[in-house]
Amino acid sequence: MPVQSIPVRDPAFYQRLLQQYLLLLKKYPILTKSVTSGILSALGNLLSQGLQRRGKGSNLGKGLEWGGPARFAVYGLCVTGPVSHYFYQCLELFVPSSASHCILKRLLLDRLVFSPAFLLVFFLAMNFLEGKSWAAFQKRVKTEYWSALKMNWKVWTPFQFININYVPVQFRVLFANLVALFWYAYLASVRK
Repeated sequence: MPVQSIPVRDPAFYQRLLQQYLLLLKKYPILTKSVTSGILSALGNLLSQGLQRRGKGSNLGKGLEWGGPARFAVYGLCVTGPVSHYFYQCLELFVPSSASHCILKRLLLDRLVFSPAFLLVFFLAMNFLEGKSWAAFQKRVKTEYWSALKMNWKVWTPFQFININYVPVQFRVLFANLVALFWYAYLASVRK
């Protein structure tokens, strides 16, 4: 029996893809968010490598370092997806939309508590995944953490303001992952 391919430009293809994603999100929220985080994190690292190669004028497909996307995929799958899922759930629980000044409280909690800790976890996890020593982790934190955190505050604050106050809770990890696609490209380039 011949198989008929479906053109990617077919709007029905995107609708089915979205429906499938929504179904998986409803049935397996943590797993779906974790897999999505892993894929988009790896793509962010590939984007970083592509931008670096393009800047050097070298062939984009030649000599990709596949360990980077693998590490970012593991980090997204094991850390970003589940931790973000629970953070956004807890944020709704501890600072409900009915609370006074909830918009400001949520933003301050995210920016001043969650993001510094989450960035530190990123540095620690990448150090571990790269097989580096504790001394290398400490050195990286001393030399790179503060500049990365300041950049995090600059880049992420407007996106997180929108995300934690206006995006439905079940889509917050996806929204953050789409922004993180470019953020991880930045972090990967800083870590070089």
